Amino acid sequence: MKTDIQIAQEATLQPIKEVAATIGIEEEDLELYGKYKAKISDELIARSHNNPDGKLILVTAINPTPAGEGKTTVTVGLGQAFAKLGKKAMIALREPSLGPCFGIKGGAAGGGYSQVVPMEDLNLHFTGDFHAITSANNLLAALLDNHIQQGNTLGIDPRQVVWKRCLDMNDRVLRNVVVGLGNKMDGMVREDHFVITVASEIMAILCLAEDMKDLKRRLGRIIVAYTFDGKPVTAEDLQAVGSMAALLKDALKPNLIQTLEHTPALVHGGPFANIAHGCNSVRATTTALKLADYVITEAGFGADLGAEKFFDIKCRKAGLHPDAVVLVATIRALKYNGGVLKDELSNENLEALKKGIVNLEKHIENLQKFGVPVVVTLNAFVSDTEAETAYVEQFCKEHDCEFALAKVWEKGGEGGIALANKILETLEKKESHFHTLYSDDLGLKEKIETVAKEIYGADGVTYSPAAERELKRITDLGMANFPVCMAKTQYSLSDDAKKLGRPTGFKINVREVYVSAGAGFVVAVNGSIMTLPGLPKKPAAYGIDVNDDGVITGLF
Repeated sequence: MKTDIQIAQEATLQPIKEVAATIGIEEEDLELYGKYKAKISDELIARSHNNPDGKLILVTAINPTPAGEGKTTVTVGLGQAFAKLGKKAMIALREPSLGPCFGIKGGAAGGGYSQVVPMEDLNLHFTGDFHAITSANNLLAALLDNHIQQGNTLGIDPRQVVWKRCLDMNDRVLRNVVVGLGNKMDGMVREDHFVITVASEIMAILCLAEDMKDLKRRLGRIIVAYTFDGKPVTAEDLQAVGSMAALLKDALKPNLIQTLEHTPALVHGGPFANIAHGCNSVRATTTALKLADYVITEAGFGADLGAEKFFDIKCRKAGLHPDAVVLVATIRALKYNGGVLKDELSNENLEALKKGIVNLEKHIENLQKFGVPVVVTLNAFVSDTEAETAYVEQFCKEHDCEFALAKVWEKGGEGGIALANKILETLEKKESHFHTLYSDDLGLKEKIETVAKEIYGADGVTYSPAAERELKRITDLGMANFPVCMAKTQYSLSDDAKKLGRPTGFKINVREVYVSAGAGFVVAVNGSIMTLPGLPKKPAAYGIDVNDDGVITGLF
């Protein structure tokens, strides 16, 4: 059986200008990064602004398991299937982070015969967007420390610096560091911290900004520290906005690549959903909606994280109105939730399936709360039996949602036609009545508790003293109308990764809260989740190599 990277490397790619032409994009509106990658020009985005919007289809999933769900694979395969049906379709995805590429999860280009390519470029440096975001983040950090060193005319309290440095790598030793060691000219000694680039506020801002003007406005609002008398200090106060925007000028433009079947894909931005808001850029999604009749996008990890944030943050901020949502599950993952060990998942086990399907049930219920029609798809494996598949299909019918099998890993777009037809049928007969889970005027605690109770199934929420103090400060600063971005383990509906299925009788613990004033949301950090992950005992990096001809192996 061929690996994903072998399939990708054996594919024949079309020049990106030919792919662009299929969606009506002229070569003059492309900024080429070689033959197979390009950025979309600001002029095209502006020119297409008055075009009617296509249909927006979100792909999400149950909680991830070691068995794998294949959400990106389904997203890509579904886009290919729409193209096979003669529909004008585009895919809108996030860019992969180097952290999981060299860590445990691998890349984010899809899999099998439903991938976006060039796979190696996408999973590694791509067009340099993450480098630009990291650089802008760390420029602001450098300007902040330099201001303190050069006299501190703003009266910044070094004990209340809240801006963190970042890098796009899993490196746990940098979570908590001391900077300024050495002599007086090396800066003030203080505690500092790193987050992974995909959790930085700059990433969120880039993904939510409509244009350069909006980007600069959001950058200016970033709170980096507080003064000795408790007043916020912003990036604008530090005169950092212009130089940060200059670094982000090209990164603001969406990237165009293709699938293995040459369906156009806009891949732009990459916040994680477990520690950030988990959606590709608003610019990429809204541009795709103006260029295509059907746009298939995804949100990170399970629907309790990615889909909730897609609806409550991205759609709220950008005025998006999703038309349907696809919920991806696998028989294997459902049996894992039912207590089956990873090496026994290939055996038929209807009892475990019935026990584990409660995880799917909760996600169906959650998605229905947003008023969007739901289609459940099983990402098929050869080990699935007819009895298991039939049970899941009947379960979905009993829970008022549509069902279709997806065989896109094995068959590409052809394997997604049943799912694409089911979505088209759903769009015809069911109207979306999308609404967010909570209103802007709820208090921050009420918003956190609404998500915890309604989406996670928690009995309530507890707060650390530090979280209580920060919630009060954010409210006093007039930012209680912001939505909340929950940082939580992806492996469970609860904040305990070991609680599989549909846990009950638990409370969510909020240990830390901070405001991303430029992005326009408040982050609540739950349980033991880390905003800078570490590497596993055997990192994926051990298996990655490049030969004398420059051919990369080991990426997945």
